[in-house]
Amino acid sequence: METKREAELILYIVSKEVSNCKVNFDLEDCDNILRVESEKCLDKDITDCMVKLGYICEKLD
Repeated sequence: METKREAELILYIVSKEVSNCKVNFDLEDCDNILRVESEKCLDKDITDCMVKLGYICEKLD
């Protein structure tokens, strides 16, 4: 992730592509952690969306 603006664009796209979730980035972390809150499991949806945008994404436990 290069800029805060890039992060904002990704958050906008993910929130439009994957419904019923809250997303944000921890840009202070060197790995730019994307956090997702949802009542249902959206792992595949989030991962697919990020891959379409050209990013590597994996679930952290």
